[in-house]
Amino acid sequence: MASGYTCRQCLRIVPRVRSNGVDQWYRGARLANGRLPTIWSRNHSQSRWRSVGRINAGSSRSVQTSASKQGPAAQTQATESTQRVLHSDNLFHPYSQSPSPRIRQRAAFMMQNALCPHPSHRPSRQSTSPHDSEARKDPNASTLPPAHARFECPDCGVPVYCCEEHWADDYEKHLEVCDTLRQINEDDHDLVSGRFFPEFASYPGPQDDNFVVNMTNWDTFLYTREFPAINDERSMRQVTRLLTYPVTIASVLHELSPYHIRKGGRLTVEGLKSLSALRYTLHPPKQGEGTDIHGLRLKSPPVRIFVLGARAESSLPRDVWLQLTHVFPRASIHLIFIGPESMANRDDEFPLPPRTPTNPFGGITEDRLGPQLKITTYVEYFHTMHDAHAFYPYDPYFDCFMLFHPGLGHPASAHEWADTLPRLLETKVPIFCTGYTEWDLKRDMDWVHDKCQGEFDVLLEPGENIFRSLRWDLNDLDPQDVTCGNWGIWGFRGKRYEAMQKD
Repeated sequence: MASGYTCRQCLRIVPRVRSNGVDQWYRGARLANGRLPTIWSRNHSQSRWRSVGRINAGSSRSVQTSASKQGPAAQTQATESTQRVLHSDNLFHPYSQSPSPRIRQRAAFMMQNALCPHPSHRPSRQSTSPHDSEARKDPNASTLPPAHARFECPDCGVPVYCCEEHWADDYEKHLEVCDTLRQINEDDHDLVSGRFFPEFASYPGPQDDNFVVNMTNWDTFLYTREFPAINDERSMRQVTRLLTYPVTIASVLHELSPYHIRKGGRLTVEGLKSLSALRYTLHPPKQGEGTDIHGLRLKSPPVRIFVLGARAESSLPRDVWLQLTHVFPRASIHLIFIGPESMANRDDEFPLPPRTPTNPFGGITEDRLGPQLKITTYVEYFHTMHDAHAFYPYDPYFDCFMLFHPGLGHPASAHEWADTLPRLLETKVPIFCTGYTEWDLKRDMDWVHDKCQGEFDVLLEPGENIFRSLRWDLNDLDPQDVTCGNWGIWGFRGKRYEAMQKD
């Protein structure tokens, strides 16, 4: 076996296989589900984004090496430790008794901050929506002071009430979210189960010109994009939690978008005008490009997609964002993440550069992701950069804005968008927003109507996002608050005043 044609992981395993025997090592290292260890089964790519496979492989190597030095007893113990921590039929555990220290720590945080939703308690804050648990509490009729949620429901395993009596008394109301909370519980334990995640291991590459992407729903999209078959609903929920961000953008901008102007398509006439301009750039005609100098052709500038208020989406694995370029194979895309939290939890990965005259806003550029994708991140507010003319000029053929769960109308974040919204409307380019729930989407739209009535046109009527995340999430500060990533979507644009000449 020549070392020049073999990956380093396989070379490290070869001496151990020769010393212990292939059959003995194969039987000792075989996993409970019948697969070979992650070292052999995963892709040998050294991409740093595939952390799940690397963690499994690293732990398997260390345990195998230590066991081979300590005899048969240690080998038996090592075999047990290399098996999965949790299996598919053993994923439900109360949060406070979870095998995962991270989930137990999360349960402690919830018990210290979440409040009991029983209406006998006095409200501790002003409710933010009719679905808020605090909205059920009457300050005049309630007699008990606010109490922390320390009792875990035996059906969902989430701390939701202060005591068993209140849980039993309010059980009918809790049944509305109990099944969803149990599903969240099992999905959280699945992530820490120690299993190999084939749905995260590899993503398909560029799309063949002979195949057409079908964006009717998640199933047709994953099938026509030739994703590995996902036959488990839980795995489907896990993979859509990441893919919902790039696919939501693609589903709106693509020429085969499920949002159209026909009945039920939710696209307005003004939306058709704006999206037609963007689609003209994203789907250029073939010009006979080639690999030699005679095949060089002029190309249009990249399409700039501004993601404002970026948080979790800015730290997604870059393989996930590359799916956006595979859907538009003949266009160049420049993703621009802007927001004060756009580099949260990424300081060790990309330390913030100093602000210099050549880089006044401390932007971080990733331009080696592929021939068609570039990502730039700014830890700054958009209205500050807009006033400095950092992105001028804006062009409806090349620019659009995407706001993932912006919280435009939320009382805690509305003041941060008050200065940004007028600048967004000045650009006259499409703006698309998503929301966690139907109420969240309606609240954002009502806030925009209240602040800029008559100054914008609706491009996409509000409604459920076809490519929303199939996985549900809960709010640690209020376990009764169950949301979904990118549940709904709508779009608007600053109104264009076109002058008409009359004789």
